[in-house]
Amino acid sequence: MGIAGALLSLAAVIFLMVIAYAGVAGAGLYWLFGVILPYAAVATFFGGLIYRILDWAKSPVPFRITTTCGQEKSLDWIKANKIENPSSGGWALVRMALEILTFRSLFRNTRLDYRLRGEVPVIRYSSDKWLWLAALGFHYAFLVVILWHVRFFMEPTPKLVALIETLDGFLQVGVPGLLISGVVLVAAAGYLFHRRVYYPQLRYISLTSDFFPLFLIMAIGLTGILMRYLFRVDIVSIKELAMGLTTFHPVIPAASISSLFYVHLFLVCVLFAYFPFSKLMHLGGVFLSPTRNLANNNRAVRHINPWNYPVKVHTYEEYEEENREQMIEAGIPVEKQPEPEAPAQETEPPAQPATEKPAD
Repeated sequence: MGIAGALLSLAAVIFLMVIAYAGVAGAGLYWLFGVILPYAAVATFFGGLIYRILDWAKSPVPFRITTTCGQEKSLDWIKANKIENPSSGGWALVRMALEILTFRSLFRNTRLDYRLRGEVPVIRYSSDKWLWLAALGFHYAFLVVILWHVRFFMEPTPKLVALIETLDGFLQVGVPGLLISGVVLVAAAGYLFHRRVYYPQLRYISLTSDFFPLFLIMAIGLTGILMRYLFRVDIVSIKELAMGLTTFHPVIPAASISSLFYVHLFLVCVLFAYFPFSKLMHLGGVFLSPTRNLANNNRAVRHINPWNYPVKVHTYEEYEEENREQMIEAGIPVEKQPEPEAPAQETEPPAQPATEKPAD
């Protein structure tokens, strides 16, 4: 798909923004974009999330198929790598925690470069720490943005949320203060997009479903930044709307809210509804991955498939016993040759009774 997929995704996001702006500024559909769609998006998000996780949880995993890259536990005098090759559930939990919180496997990711040195092709493997850093910054920035948005839905604002917002804006640049998480989120998403377009190998395998979430998240971040720093919106009215949605007493504030806010809200709704049916569901799938969450103790414990049940089988020996003669006639080799028949015994004809010769 490549560039065509990127252009199609960009056009789709722009089209969504135009729909929201026209629906609010032109048609005045405040109730649709401010109440109905947010409720529908949240219901779709949680319903789809629960469905996908339960569907994955029902998948049988009878054997240990862990991905390992370290020494397995064996003899006492051989040092085992407890994190890379966990032999118990506790160490598997440690590996999962490092994977989820620090993207440990991505940190060791390498990149293949194919270059020409003169006329000689050279293949080189190099570290790709920029990808790890961008992915880590993207996910943590997204988490921080979600957490400090909680202040719109709760009154009074929790102290933890206020602390997160204070730490996020510790640079105190401008008025209102610059929040680092928003800038990092857009920059990291931009780098991930640039990487997919810049490298031919990634561009070749990239689909529309890879570009659309990136453009959608970048649009959400940019509209949020515009509302905070350039086009000021009525925060009080926005919180009134958010509190009404939270308490299930939705109201459209009397004071008009900027149409840019409804564009921002509509993009968030699209992201929520799209999330369970996209590749973004790795958020839940990583916890259920048997290649990560299982201990590798295949040599220490015999694993028997718990789904096995008694099955009536027909062995080859029984099959050959039933069809041996036909197989031999057809020239098919058999494992057991038929026993030769016993030769028939010759029988003498019964002796004729002697007849007396008549006397002369």
